Amino acid sequence: MPGLISNFGSFLTFVALPVQLKDLTDSAAAVGAIGAVELIPLLVFGLYGGALADAWDKRKLIVWTEAGQGLLSAALLLNALLPHPAVWPLYVVAALSSALVSVQRPALDSLWPRIVAHEHLPAAASLNSFRWTVGGVAGPAPAGVVVAYAGLGWAYGADLLTFAVSVALVVRIAASPASHEAARPSLRAIAEGARYAWSRKELLGTYAVDLAAMFLAMPLAVLPFLADDLDAEWSLGHGGPPQAFKALGEYASVPLGALLVSLVSGWTARIHRHGRMVVLSAALWGLAIAAAGTMGNVWLVLLFLTVAGGCDMVSGIFRRIMWNQTIPDELRGRLAGIELLSYSVGPTVGQVRSGGFAAWWGVRTSVWSGGVLCVGAVGLLALGLPKLMTYDARTDEHAARVRDRRTAAQV
Repeated sequence: MPGLISNFGSFLTFVALPVQLKDLTDSAAAVGAIGAVELIPLLVFGLYGGALADAWDKRKLIVWTEAGQGLLSAALLLNALLPHPAVWPLYVVAALSSALVSVQRPALDSLWPRIVAHEHLPAAASLNSFRWTVGGVAGPAPAGVVVAYAGLGWAYGADLLTFAVSVALVVRIAASPASHEAARPSLRAIAEGARYAWSRKELLGTYAVDLAAMFLAMPLAVLPFLADDLDAEWSLGHGGPPQAFKALGEYASVPLGALLVSLVSGWTARIHRHGRMVVLSAALWGLAIAAAGTMGNVWLVLLFLTVAGGCDMVSGIFRRIMWNQTIPDELRGRLAGIELLSYSVGPTVGQVRSGGFAAWWGVRTSVWSGGVLCVGAVGLLALGLPKLMTYDARTDEHAARVRDRRTAAQV
């Protein structure tokens, strides 16, 4: 519940921040540069955050990083209330927020396998994804309304409130101390996690496929400009509230597709060749994004973005199942840090790619070309990673080892 509340608020800022940057700069490259300033904190703190999650109490990490995110929302609020808001604080907050999220996510992700039975991890993966998608659908809608009619300050203020509520709730959950086998946070501990990941080529395959899909075909940075380019029947002019509604529709479409899939995700428990599903759904994501970039009708764009979101959810569910069912507890935080890089660096750098392509060759070309490149890259990875394609949860030695250890611990 705490994560759901703060996630809802984060999506308010997720929409408001690029909209504010667009208003202040009118530059697709400037909006895409958000990804550039988020990248270095993500790389540094993602890996170190994984080591912290293995060595420290996970609840404390979650509490302090959640409180830090609230302070950053307060900074955005204060800047928005200025007579002439500055651009540079938006980039500073984006970088610091990236650092805090990078520390928090490994603690959150490594907590699930501890509290959920092994056979129920597929359902837990769907439930965890459902938490994100609810915020992704519900957040952009009020964000668009608030930004259009009340102003950016109200969106940032609402985000601050959700973090305050979340912190009040998360301090009440039970402690989750480090495993007695976990290494202290250090470069050596990080290297140990990296060596383990390198030895697991099927895990590397999930990282590589998601990285390619998000880097090449994540169009979020250019959605406000794509909204300007669409001639919607319900648009009454340029620069007014209808433009915000178009933007919010596009921002919410990808999470809406993910939400629809998560609601009917019971079938995922019957699938055992998870690697093949990761590859297939990533390729379909690319096709849907390419189709969205070629459409001139806003409703068709929204439809294909929704389809893309559903495909991304399928990929995410099967990646999490593979990770949670095969990684030992004492390495879970560090591997969660590597996973964070795989599913966060791609979208972060992808914002720079999509913004740069849009500035050079146009918004539509940026979107559809990214989708086409994604399909090609995923196909090449499938050919080059046979262990990912042959992975079967019923026979995999790592899944069997983790399952046996958890069974023995419960006896």
